[in-house]
Amino acid sequence: MDKHRGLSLQGKEVVLGVTGGIAAYKAVDLVSRLVKLGASVNVIMTRNATQLVGPLTFRSISRNPVVVDMFAEIADWQPKHISLADKADILVIAPATANIIAKLAHGIADDMLSTTALAARCPILVAPAMNCRMFDNPIFQENMRTLRRHNFAFVGPEYGRLACGYEGKGRLADVEKIIQKIQHLLQIPTEVGPPRESDAGTMPALSEQDFKGKTVLITAGPTREALDPIRFITNRSSGKMGYAIAEAASDRGADVILISGPTALPAPTDVKLVSVETAIQMRDEVFEYASQAEAVIMTAAVSDYRPRDISPQKIKKEQGELTLVLERNPDILAELGQHKLDGQVLVGFSMETKNVLDSARKKLQKKSADLMVANDVSQEGAGFGTDTNIVWLIDSSGGERKLPLMSKRDIADVILDEVKRLMLDEWNHRDTETRRN
Repeated sequence: MDKHRGLSLQGKEVVLGVTGGIAAYKAVDLVSRLVKLGASVNVIMTRNATQLVGPLTFRSISRNPVVVDMFAEIADWQPKHISLADKADILVIAPATANIIAKLAHGIADDMLSTTALAARCPILVAPAMNCRMFDNPIFQENMRTLRRHNFAFVGPEYGRLACGYEGKGRLADVEKIIQKIQHLLQIPTEVGPPRESDAGTMPALSEQDFKGKTVLITAGPTREALDPIRFITNRSSGKMGYAIAEAASDRGADVILISGPTALPAPTDVKLVSVETAIQMRDEVFEYASQAEAVIMTAAVSDYRPRDISPQKIKKEQGELTLVLERNPDILAELGQHKLDGQVLVGFSMETKNVLDSARKKLQKKSADLMVANDVSQEGAGFGTDTNIVWLIDSSGGERKLPLMSKRDIADVILDEVKRLMLDEWNHRDTETRRN
């Protein structure tokens, strides 16, 4: 059964750019699905793309001419890249190679697709697909950040086995996700995940800058608790989840304050980074900035205990056992829940190895959070140090939703969607109370 039944794209003009990545064959299915949903699809192919899939295939499925040559003879007077840019409700580039993304980031227009993109005034959705090492290249990452700053939207890539034999982040996003993102950008309601009682009514589609004017406070990484000048107690947190949320929130227009324990990660662009080491330092900085934030997202793996006594000198190895006396660190999330500002959304993370959901539900209630993100760190592909995760989202109204194995960046956007929904629920509740009074 088609998941998108009733979510018509009737009357929408979609221009699809197909570039020379091995995933070009998946664009055939994308065109077919878009046409079934009622969209008119015009395909632009780069020369390299035609080495992988023939233009005739796209022409037969879309029932429209396929454009490849910038200087091909045309039937009317208007330059084709301008006419396509003018008619498009959305321009989608899938797959998008590192090459086309670099061109777009630097304003290069040397073929039909790049010139059309430069002339377009509609939303542009980019679906990257490439080798994982290419994707991780810092130059490529900077090109993506540049495009996000200019309001380009992205979907994927996903983690998995790649055509080159590597395993990592670089697979083209699933066609289903690309279509959902198209509907999102065209402000067409999407059906994502199982329905919940708390999802009454139709949520308005969120724009790519839906956090503009909002401040989001995020904690990330581990904390370190010193034993002596050389040794400390810490945990396995890499900070990747928190940094992914910080990057996603910044891309969506938020003013982001990232309070981070020690990590090896570079700070996301346009984010205020506050570096800390201990749980006490993190608590102090969180309460320094919490009053400025509409949302507080606590991804940090804060040490529950710290040594009661810190040796001023290196602890020497002696015969027999060494006993450490530990005392409790402050519970920052619980304190935030007790002092939460009106309208502020508070998100906690629950990392467990057993009884994941029960523990997360108890934490949600005990700490007065609005949303708890729970995961089993013992699962393959989830937890510390990975680029992917498998999580449950549990909200204070009883809604529960499991996300499959996804990249942490994709999970970050889903979490922010939930935060936005909770904000809208709060604002709607306030409006209702105001009218009653």
